[in-house]
Amino acid sequence: MVSKKSVAEERKRFHAGQRNHDSAPFWPELGPVVFLAVIFLINFIARIILSPLLPTIEKELAISHGQAGSFFFLISAGYVIGLLGSGFLASRSSHKIAIVISTAGVGIALLGISVVSSLWAMRVGLFGLGFAGGLYIPSAIATITSLIERPHWGKAIAVHELAPNLAFFAGPFVAELFLNWSTWRLALSALGMASLIASFAYFRFGRGGEFAGESPASSAFGLLVRSASFWIMAVLFGLGVSSTIGVYAMLPLYLVSERQIDLSWANTVVALSRSYGPILGVLGGWVSDRLGPKQTMVMSLTFTGIATLLVGLVSAVWISIVVLFQPLLAVWFFPAAFAVLAATTPAAARNLAVAFTIPCGYLIGGGVVPTFIGIMGDTGSFALGFIVTGTLILLGGTLALLLRLPANN
Repeated sequence: MVSKKSVAEERKRFHAGQRNHDSAPFWPELGPVVFLAVIFLINFIARIILSPLLPTIEKELAISHGQAGSFFFLISAGYVIGLLGSGFLASRSSHKIAIVISTAGVGIALLGISVVSSLWAMRVGLFGLGFAGGLYIPSAIATITSLIERPHWGKAIAVHELAPNLAFFAGPFVAELFLNWSTWRLALSALGMASLIASFAYFRFGRGGEFAGESPASSAFGLLVRSASFWIMAVLFGLGVSSTIGVYAMLPLYLVSERQIDLSWANTVVALSRSYGPILGVLGGWVSDRLGPKQTMVMSLTFTGIATLLVGLVSAVWISIVVLFQPLLAVWFFPAAFAVLAATTPAAARNLAVAFTIPCGYLIGGGVVPTFIGIMGDTGSFALGFIVTGTLILLGGTLALLLRLPANN
């Protein structure tokens, strides 16, 4: 059990606000951040592994490209509702308990999806997977920013963001491993068991988050929605997620169906395109701390928008090379974006800022965009779907310039 003294000390740290640059070093507090990154890795790979499995699932279930793309909309819709409800859960328990429940819920949902036989049951399971996953990130960000001094937020969040970068890289290889030796169902059940084990481990050994969050019913929410930065960040998260999850979700299907590339090679190319993500993700955190999060987001969205445009424009000779470079700076967006949210939001309401900003991102970037690209594929315009998506991401670089940050950012 956690003592009242330790809870009070953590609340004091959480509400302390901005610290000076001579405060405690970052590395001694790295352990708890890494623990959360491992949990986030399982959470994230559970939600994106459907992408490399999609061509196989599409054939087995005899569904269209649009229906296949809608799977990601269901995950994202559940994720959005989970994010919106996360504040109620964290305010009535603690951020640590919210993380434990989220991780266990992801495991249960994966195990359920792995055994269902009907399309509708699978859809329900995918929605539940997204819902459970959505409970995690607001409490994780609140926990990290309470444990780590403000001058090191960019680096700490970048370490946490290693998880999605590793998941993007490992997902296709994990899918290929199970498809070669077993089935997509066993892949999901194995991930489900891993998530349940991680939930128990964090409950028993995890540090941080032993305090309640703000409820969406609090006055902090009213202040949040009246902030122009909040709405700009909501749109930017949609474009940031589009540049990563939205594109990633449909790339294997696009390469196989329209570009006539072998499934194994398509999954290999997509995986290799994410191989440098962990390194560049950490570099992105450093760049955010040095150059500023606003400038980092502008660079990320501009470069990634152009690269996504090229995915739909280049010939078959160049497509593999463009796919390799498309996510090069996309991973810079999230450490910078979370740092902006933390810098423009009162400490006690950071979980609300995350919980109400990211839903727009995942609903648009992780749901609407894959569904849109899939529908374009059904009409014979798969490439045009990527061109439109790239154009919107590119425009996001201009929108980021409108952000007004505190003077020390």
